[in-house]
Amino acid sequence: MDIKGLERIGDYAWRIAPVAEMSVPAIIFADERLIAGMDEKVREQIINVTCLPGIVGAAYAMPDAHWGYGFPIGGVAAFAPEEGGVISAGGVGFDISCGVRLLTTGLVRADIEAVKHTFAHELSRAIPAGLGSKGRIVLDNVEMDAMLSGGGVWAVRAGYGRSEDLERVEERGRTKGAVPEFISPKARERQFREMGTLGSGNHYLEVQEVEEVFDAEAARGFGLAVGNIVLMIHCGSRGLGHQIGTEFLREMAIAAPDFGIHLPDRELACAPIESELGQRYLGAMRAGINCALANRQILTHLARDAFGRFFPNADLAVVYDVSHNTCKDEDHLIGGSRRRVFVHRKGATRALGPGDERLPDALRDHGQPVLIGGSMGTSSYVLAGEARSEAIALSSACHGAGRAMSRHAAAKSWKGREVQDTLARSGIIVKNPSSRGIAEEAPGAYKSVDAVVEVAEKAGLARRVARLKPVICIKG
Repeated sequence: MDIKGLERIGDYAWRIAPVAEMSVPAIIFADERLIAGMDEKVREQIINVTCLPGIVGAAYAMPDAHWGYGFPIGGVAAFAPEEGGVISAGGVGFDISCGVRLLTTGLVRADIEAVKHTFAHELSRAIPAGLGSKGRIVLDNVEMDAMLSGGGVWAVRAGYGRSEDLERVEERGRTKGAVPEFISPKARERQFREMGTLGSGNHYLEVQEVEEVFDAEAARGFGLAVGNIVLMIHCGSRGLGHQIGTEFLREMAIAAPDFGIHLPDRELACAPIESELGQRYLGAMRAGINCALANRQILTHLARDAFGRFFPNADLAVVYDVSHNTCKDEDHLIGGSRRRVFVHRKGATRALGPGDERLPDALRDHGQPVLIGGSMGTSSYVLAGEARSEAIALSSACHGAGRAMSRHAAAKSWKGREVQDTLARSGIIVKNPSSRGIAEEAPGAYKSVDAVVEVAEKAGLARRVARLKPVICIKG
């Protein structure tokens, strides 16, 4: 992105020069290097977001921002319902509630080193991954409704995990306001056999080692210490979420003129929050969030089984589970007054600060764990939310490194087998059913996660707690 047309408003914050159609400012969190690496589409898309009805405060692009569908990936914006604010399926994304769960294991690197290769094979057998992957769980319509309403709570009651897991999950494992009746037969059909599966793309289940601690007190509170083995799970709502997004984007685009909405980009298709269409999407999207929460809970159960077969003393305990690709009904201090707004976070995660009552007691003193995933050969990070992040960016932070090139370009630049072999030489085992999938997700296809996280901390979005390095990656 050309730095011209950007006004520096802080060491790591930039405001885009306003144009007539913008209702609020557009702000990008980055340093010069990250700005230079962003595609121009980020500027165009975040400007378009500021033109949507009922937006308040500002539209934000996180340090990992890159081109997306409608909103940029890493886009955050809030809309006020009493001002005709809208909800946009393009502002949530197709993979509704794609998110990250982190678990401690009670193991250290020496415990797994001797059996690393056979254990990696066992994990790859236990965790269905890849495009169109199917699991062993088959739901009928009654069970589907219960899952869509209950999320992680349903999964635990069905025997997939422990009740204490839910204390460390956003919304305690279940998002209220889900309406299963708003989920179409086609969306249901796509999900009947996909519970307990990773899917494809950038999804993964990764065994990691805590390599460095930056905030010792918060790390202790999160149960992390140098040398510990942890498990990170990254996945979402699978085919169901994608179908919800596809159907409602189409319906919203057709209905926009009836609401008097001029779309700067058809991909920003939206509807007033308080309209019948807006309420239907909210009910369906919340059901999609519950699907993702249930899916990650089932994957936790499957991972525990696999660990238990190799390491009887392992104890996989949830540190936290946080979603990106959501729209949440929240109260925020905006323009000097506390207001109810609907916050879209697409490729961005909530980052609640210390003392927030929505956090479990064990985490409240430290702030919410913010889980930043890497890409196979790169580090992942645990951050903690900062109280000042609310005023800076609606209590939001980045969610990963962000792509530096498209999947198509990555597949032309690398061969999957070569990437796999290179990582193996550095001690990282990657299992993936698709060689092309590995090439598309090559570490070099992403921005520097270290640079993204450093900017997030210096901008005040969240602070670094620990860095994690990959050991075994089951790639979707």
